[in-house]
Amino acid sequence: MAITRARILGTGHSYPEGILTNADLEKMVETSDDWITSRTGIKQRRKAAAGEYTSLFAVRAARQAIERAGLEPADIDLLLCATVTPDQILPSTGCIIQAELGANNAAAMDLVAACSGFLYGLTMADTMIRTGRSKYALVIGAEILSQYVDYTDRQTCVLFGDGAGAAVLGVVEGDRGILAARIRSDGRYLEQLFSPGGGTRRPPSAETLAAGDHFFKMRGNELFKVAVRSMADISREVLEEAGLTAADVKLFIPHQANQRITDAVANKLNVENERVYSNIAMHGNTSSASIPIGLDECIEAGRINDGDLVLLASFGGGVTWGGVLMRW
Repeated sequence: MAITRARILGTGHSYPEGILTNADLEKMVETSDDWITSRTGIKQRRKAAAGEYTSLFAVRAARQAIERAGLEPADIDLLLCATVTPDQILPSTGCIIQAELGANNAAAMDLVAACSGFLYGLTMADTMIRTGRSKYALVIGAEILSQYVDYTDRQTCVLFGDGAGAAVLGVVEGDRGILAARIRSDGRYLEQLFSPGGGTRRPPSAETLAAGDHFFKMRGNELFKVAVRSMADISREVLEEAGLTAADVKLFIPHQANQRITDAVANKLNVENERVYSNIAMHGNTSSASIPIGLDECIEAGRINDGDLVLLASFGGGVTWGGVLMRW
């Protein structure tokens, strides 16, 4: 009996025209281009303008992915939007995207898994497709992180950018598609990267806004070690599940959190620089959008060809992490 898998049929990405450079940040906070570049690898990041919102870029990326998959919005029966920066509390940004696309046959929802959201979505879509519950799934990672950044905090304001990426998955038989997918979390590390205000525990008020409780808070030194270990371990897990090794991987696309994290994970996996994709210098950390943006950029640049083994790994607040291995 032929093995049924989920395979990515089309990808897309979108981001704001606005660019915030390190030179711009030098005028806003006590920092420098050398300080930012040496610690993060970031030179610039995209920044949404006033009036621009998460679903705006998600819809653009999704339309591109659907078109490249050779489908129509009505063909999509599952729509998963990974985001920590929704348009609003209710309804889900997934439902807003569904309405804008005209994907009226899709079950739509949001996933909140921070930077691992896109891989959480791929894992869920893979399961739904392999079990016959879904025929065509649309997975989106979309963020407007700049609205939650404290531009007086040089530790966090230099990191985050805005954008969206999307992928359409469908059924394939044989040895192509997603070979292994795993997701993990550990809430004991929740205060290493979090936003304490705005929910039911600390409802929005004049006091919480004045205190900046809606902004991202981070303990970077502690997070670094956990991120490197978790991404390397889960990468080995999906490779082992598929009976493969890192030497078989043609391209490794990690979450773009910090260039030093990317380098450390690649070193632990013994993956050479030429097999690792990095766009953090141009985009910064776009959370759930970083992997799908990177994936689409690689496809557009011709860096992924039929039969290539592609490894994806992520780590984010929660903390959450995930790994997906696929044969293109």
